[in-house]
Amino acid sequence: MVDPVVASRLQFAVTTIVHIVFPVMSMGLAPFLIYFTWKEIRTEEAVYERLRRFWMKIFAVSFLVGTVTGLVLEFEFGTNFAAFSTTAGELFGGPLATEGMMAFMLEATFLGVFLYGRDRVSDAFYFVTSVLVGLGTWLSAVWILIANSWMQTPRGYELVMENGQQVVKLTDPMAAYLNPRFGYMFIHMQNAAVESVALFMAGIAAYFVYKHHVRGNEVENVAFWVTTLKIAIVALAITAPLQVLHGDLYARHVYETQPQKFAAMEALWETETYVPEYIIAFPTDLSQILDPRAKELLGIGIPGGASWLASGGNPQAEIRGLNSFETEAPPVAIVFWAFRIMVGLGFWFILLAFWAGYRWYSGELAEDDLLHKAFMASTLLGIVAVETGWIVTEVGRQPWLIQDVMLTESGVSPGLTGAEATFTLAGFVAGYTLLLALYTYVIRRIIVHGPPDIEGEAGDGADAGDGAGPDVEVVADG
Repeated sequence: MVDPVVASRLQFAVTTIVHIVFPVMSMGLAPFLIYFTWKEIRTEEAVYERLRRFWMKIFAVSFLVGTVTGLVLEFEFGTNFAAFSTTAGELFGGPLATEGMMAFMLEATFLGVFLYGRDRVSDAFYFVTSVLVGLGTWLSAVWILIANSWMQTPRGYELVMENGQQVVKLTDPMAAYLNPRFGYMFIHMQNAAVESVALFMAGIAAYFVYKHHVRGNEVENVAFWVTTLKIAIVALAITAPLQVLHGDLYARHVYETQPQKFAAMEALWETETYVPEYIIAFPTDLSQILDPRAKELLGIGIPGGASWLASGGNPQAEIRGLNSFETEAPPVAIVFWAFRIMVGLGFWFILLAFWAGYRWYSGELAEDDLLHKAFMASTLLGIVAVETGWIVTEVGRQPWLIQDVMLTESGVSPGLTGAEATFTLAGFVAGYTLLLALYTYVIRRIIVHGPPDIEGEAGDGADAGDGAGPDVEVVADG
C-alpha cells in the first residue's frame, strides 16, 4: 500500500491536473464570447453569431465538467487533508465559500439566459448577460487564487490555540486576501487561459484551412475558420509577449518570497553568485540522472542568467542554495524541467504569433501550410504550459503546505490509512481518465459538426459577407 501522505498528494495532483483543463477553457473563452456577442449585436454580421454559438457550446461543456471536478477538489480537503482544513479553515474556507456563493451563482444564473435566451431578451440585456457570465467565470479564479496565493505567501493571520490545537486566526482580511502573491498569480493565470484558448482556436481553425487549401479537400465553412484563425492570432499576439514579460516579474517575486522554490527551479544546491541559467543538461553517470545540473555530457546555459532573472538585471547576484535551508528540498528534477518546459513554450508562442502576423500581413496566411502545421501541433500546448506552471507552483513549494507555517505531511487526515488512500487514488485515476476521454469525445464531436448554419449565409463560407476578409477568396479558390 502507498503511504497515505504520498497517496493523498498524488490523488490531489491527478484531480487538479485534470480539473485545470476545464476552467482554463471556460475562463479563456469568456472574453472571446463577450467580443463575439458585442460584434454580433453591433454589426449584425452572421459570422459573429456563428462564432458565438459554436464556441458557446464548448464553453458550456467546459463549465459543466469544471464545476463537477471543482467540487471534488473541495471535498478532498476534508477527506484527505482534514488536519489542514482544521488548522486553516477560518481563512481558507472563506474564499472557497464566497467563490460558490458569488462567482458560481452569478455564472450559473445567467448562463441559462446566455445559452437559450438570445431571441427572448433585448440585445442590450443579452450583451450584459454575456459580460456577467464572463465576470462570474473570472471571479471564480479570484477567490480560488486568493486561497492558493495565501498558502504561498501567508499574511494577515496569527497562530492561536483552540481546544488544544494550533489554528490559523484571521486578523487582517485585506492583508490575507490581497497578499503579495495574489496579483502575480491572477494576472499570470488569466492571461495564460486566454492564450491557451487562442492556441486551441488557432489549431482547430488551421486544421480546416490546411485541409481545404493544401489537400484540396472541399471543406464547408472555410471562411468561418479563416476568421477564427485571424481572431486567435490577434489574441495570441497580445497574450504571448505579455505572459513572458509578466513571467519575468513573477520569477523575481518568487526569488524574493520563496527562495527555496527558486533554488529548486534552478537546481542550485550551493549558494553561488553569477549563476548560469541552464537550458538543458545531461550527465554521464546514471546515478545523477535526477540532478538537472549534472552536466558532464552536455550542458547549455546562459552565463549569469539565473542571477539576472532573480535580481532583475544583475548577473553577479547571489542565489541561496537548497543546502542552506533546514527543510528538505522539493523534488528538484520535476520543478527544474517543468519550469523550462513552461518557459520554452512561452517563447515558442511568441514566435508563432509573430510568424502568423507576418504571413497575414503579407497576404499569405491561408497558404502557409507549414504555419498551419505549427498551429495544429500547438493546439494543446497552451494547456501544457499551464499544467507545468502549476507543477512549478505546487511541487516547488514542498515540503510546505502553507509556506513556513504547516508541512504537507502535517496536513493529511490523521485517521487516513494507506489502504484507504491507495484505493481512492486508484479510483480517481480510473474515473478521471474516463472523464477526460469523454470530455475529449464531446468536444471533438462539436468541432467535427462545425459551426451552425445561419439563415442568409452561404454554408461553404465563401461569401465575403461573413467578414473573413480578402484571404477567403484565396482559400476558396484552392
